[in-house]
Amino acid sequence: MADLRTRALSLVPPLSEPSSADGELPSDEPGLRDVLSLQRRYADGADREDEQLFFMDTLVEYQWARDVAGLASSTLDGLTKPVIEVCDHYGVVPWRLSPRHVDAYFAGVGKRQAPTIRSKLNRIDHFFAFLEQRYAHEIFRRFGATVESPIDPFNRHAHRGDFGLRVPPSARAVGEFFTGWRRELAHARKEAVACRDYVMAKLIYISGVRASELCQMRMKDLHWEAGDFGRFVVQGKGARGSGPRQREAFLFAEGRELLWWYVEEVRGLFSDDPEHPESPVWPSERLARDLGGEPSPVGPTVTTSTLRKALVRASAAHLSGPVERIFPHLLRHACATHRYEAGMSLWEVQKLLGHDWTTTTVRYILSAQGDPEMASRRSSARASQRLRADAGGLS
Repeated sequence: MADLRTRALSLVPPLSEPSSADGELPSDEPGLRDVLSLQRRYADGADREDEQLFFMDTLVEYQWARDVAGLASSTLDGLTKPVIEVCDHYGVVPWRLSPRHVDAYFAGVGKRQAPTIRSKLNRIDHFFAFLEQRYAHEIFRRFGATVESPIDPFNRHAHRGDFGLRVPPSARAVGEFFTGWRRELAHARKEAVACRDYVMAKLIYISGVRASELCQMRMKDLHWEAGDFGRFVVQGKGARGSGPRQREAFLFAEGRELLWWYVEEVRGLFSDDPEHPESPVWPSERLARDLGGEPSPVGPTVTTSTLRKALVRASAAHLSGPVERIFPHLLRHACATHRYEAGMSLWEVQKLLGHDWTTTTVRYILSAQGDPEMASRRSSARASQRLRADAGGLS
């Protein structure tokens, strides 16, 4: 017992009585010596700046890795923001975070809607998976810290699908909404901007594209000669880590007429060159300038938040009925629902929206007004017509 007690005391000597003049740790326990050396060096504050620099390097390398995996640039920008947000709040590097830090932050100053918190927690967890896979050993060797995700089974969000049913306005309400908005355009303070927002919103309703897809359109993406009414190419949403996928979107007769009017009468009112193939179809009202401040033929594109704000204002002025507010994705739901109610098949709606899976499309038309009995009678009538048409071949 005396030997054990003496050995334990010799391993961790009192701070006021170092074991030797130069502060060296005992040589008979190399593993413990390394751990204590790292912990004491961090306690002295000697490596705080090194830790911060190393953290910045891991952020850059994480974005490089996800870029190689094919993620879109817009996705890459948001991957590390939640990590930086929490670390800046506490003034520490990620491997110094604990589950209590994350809990206190997102229950307090960082509290947001449940889907937003879930997205941020997932991104933090993914970054820690990267650290654990590639840098756990180096972080422990250099800073004496163990890399462990602060997202544990107790604060991890469980996604249970959609949190609510999106019910779009009726076809009549949408028609009246766009009619009222169109009458207002001639009296707008910024007529070109008002016309741009109106055409973007109505094109989402006609073609079913996403707002983010529409904002990224370039003049070279317009193909007036394709199909019966022309089509345009958009950078579709990626799936299963594939990154953005290009796909064709449909104009139909109404969309062709509307977009042609916009390109001929409105697009030239903005400051950039509408003839340049790389110019955005939907430019921002800001002046087109390059990094040096000189005029540029290619201007900045409008953002989805700008379109969303325009829809909120238009909804307050022109939307009637039980649905009080329209946002871009609800117009996409309205497009799918109203096309399906008008007789477009489920497969055709799926192609219109650019979905890979029919089950995804079904969630967009949950509020569609259907009559199974009427559909059964129509199906029986079509079958009878085919049988009568083939009567000669059967006899």
